Amino acid sequence: MKENNQSFLHQFFAMESASGMLMIIATILAMIIANSPMKLLYTMMLEIRFAASIGDFAIDKPLLLWINDGLMAIFFFMIGLELKRELIEGELSNIKKVALPAIGAVGGMLVPALIYAAFNYSDPQALKGWAIPAATDIAFSLGILSLLGNRVPLSIKIFLTSLAIFDDLGAIIIIAFFYTANISFTALAVSLVCIPVLLFINTKGITSKSIYVIIGIVMWAAMLKSGVHATLAGVILALCIPLTSKDGTSPLREFEHDVHHAVAFIILPVFAFANTGIDFSKMTAQHLLHGVPIGIAAGLFIGKQAGISIFCYIAWKLGIASLPSQTNWKMLYGTALLCGIGFTMSLFIGSLAFEESSNLLFDERIGILAGSLLSGIFGYIVLHKALPEKLDKA
Repeated sequence: MKENNQSFLHQFFAMESASGMLMIIATILAMIIANSPMKLLYTMMLEIRFAASIGDFAIDKPLLLWINDGLMAIFFFMIGLELKRELIEGELSNIKKVALPAIGAVGGMLVPALIYAAFNYSDPQALKGWAIPAATDIAFSLGILSLLGNRVPLSIKIFLTSLAIFDDLGAIIIIAFFYTANISFTALAVSLVCIPVLLFINTKGITSKSIYVIIGIVMWAAMLKSGVHATLAGVILALCIPLTSKDGTSPLREFEHDVHHAVAFIILPVFAFANTGIDFSKMTAQHLLHGVPIGIAAGLFIGKQAGISIFCYIAWKLGIASLPSQTNWKMLYGTALLCGIGFTMSLFIGSLAFEESSNLLFDERIGILAGSLLSGIFGYIVLHKALPEKLDKA
């Protein structure tokens, strides 16, 4: 069982690293196109409207929102699957192992949010983006770690992944409570009814994946109409998928296997391409000196490393948590720096916070790119110096 789990972890890290590289390529490509004669084609493509309807019920959105509300629901579904599996039988099932990344994640969300608020407290519109620098992008972070090769201990990768999962969980809670539109209680009631139905078929031992998918789509569509962000339906659906069944199969692992490749190699690169097409010809000193990009960049680059390092150190001094094996404080600090790569979740929260303000959307993308770039570069440098030239076998 331990060997299988180790094999799964290595496959997971390899896939996330490759996904991070693809996202970098997609981001660079989007910025090149947005600053070329093809800019108009790029904008028109994202504004193409697609509609799906059954009777009087219709969903009519531009391509960009189908990506952000639809494809990203599958991304959140995968997060939910990974979270449930890790809580039941993975690294997060062990209290001692989970304490350090859990406490570090709290600091890594709280301090960046406070830094952002300090730069934007006098602007109510800008203050809506307080949660943007609170996220960690697991694919990008592991992508940078992969550049260091086999010098990186498995324990560092597990720590980073666990902390990012807690970050994602925090982001999900933030989206649910702080980034919802006007509520349609009828649509919300329909989506909530799906939950006991999912739990019922779970307890009855029904493992047909198509049934879960159909109910999940209904819940997603109803939640989309309710005003609560539709991507949350992906998390709820994932938590209702059984980990094991009476016939010895694992529907959760099968789902995870089915969607992980699509998320890593299609959905996240497409999301990056659609959301990072920044036209730098519009950039002025005002954009760079505005509280939004400065607050986000400072939150990601300074707030993340400070929050994670300080909270982890306090937990260690109090005896609540211990350092991972084959790890020292320099390695942990370098990893905390990498956690400042916000990107996917930061862009996603930014699109919710500033969906009615194109100027602030432009500003937040600059801040996310700057903070993530600084975190990635300095995190790599610190880890390159801190890691051993040759890793001892555990």
